[in-house]
Amino acid sequence: MHDTLSSRSLPSRDQLEDAARIVYAAMPPTPQYAWPLLSEALGAEAWVKHENHTPTGAFKVRGGLVYLHALSRRAPQVAGVISATRGNHGQSVGFAARRHGIRATIVVPRGNSKEKNAAMRALGVDLIEHGDEFQESREHAIHLAETRRLHMIPSFHADLVNGVASYWMELFSARPDLDTVFVAIGQGSGIAGAIVAREALGLKTRIVGVVSAHALAYKLSFECRAKLESPVSTKLADGMACRVPDQASLDLILRYVDDVVSVTDDEVAAAMRLYYLSTHNVAEGAGAAPLAAAMQQRHRLQGKRIGLPLGGGNVDHDQFAEVLQQREECLT
Repeated sequence: MHDTLSSRSLPSRDQLEDAARIVYAAMPPTPQYAWPLLSEALGAEAWVKHENHTPTGAFKVRGGLVYLHALSRRAPQVAGVISATRGNHGQSVGFAARRHGIRATIVVPRGNSKEKNAAMRALGVDLIEHGDEFQESREHAIHLAETRRLHMIPSFHADLVNGVASYWMELFSARPDLDTVFVAIGQGSGIAGAIVAREALGLKTRIVGVVSAHALAYKLSFECRAKLESPVSTKLADGMACRVPDQASLDLILRYVDDVVSVTDDEVAAAMRLYYLSTHNVAEGAGAAPLAAAMQQRHRLQGKRIGLPLGGGNVDHDQFAEVLQQREECLT
């Protein structure tokens, strides 16, 4: 694996397949299905990639597996790792660290998802609550890494991307004829995985990034072609609650992504309901965001073949119950 990933130096197909083998030592590939009711609602042949069916309920686990595998060989003396998260990245780190017998500390913002926190603790993670949003948690994790001599795992890294790319290799290999894929953007590993897999396979599929309308940093940066910060106020899509873009992932987005669109919390809630009604799958906010974008743009998608990663299903019970109670007519 390579430590760095740049917009001009992408991993080869062989490197991505090596990373996938590490992933498959811990979990099987996830399915992709074209659900009839969902395709009917969109007027497009919609292929859902079910990353909600991984061992941690989200795609991030793939990146953690590859990162910790590489770290255990690159620095076998490391006794502990630390990172910051809103939940799924932390579960990924905890799951992989436990496989390698490494202690993991995770910093989350105050008021973080109770059920994601519980899932991380169940994986043996030492959980610390600090700050009111992700960036504050990240800065505290960096401080603790220095004072406690822990290895800091970033939210974006070549090993994380190569692991995440394994699900895109699965989807693109199964459906190389996709016209467009919609991808939620948090800190960028998901969309970077789509980019490197598409390029490795030589496909022409359009990649559309999706951000929260209440966390616009990546969309504003994409439009201005420069890194910009933006405040975060989303209540539903915590996996997309990014105030400060990662420069490496932004460089990839600027070079390879076709468009970046935004979706409101209300649109995300409608997509969560549509997923449940049409597939009986539970989607967390960020997991439903790609579908929310497709719903928003369905007039452009008629007769097309699209890919929708359902990136995670880790939503708190009370929040999901509230979303379902706000039901409107999603299906015709």
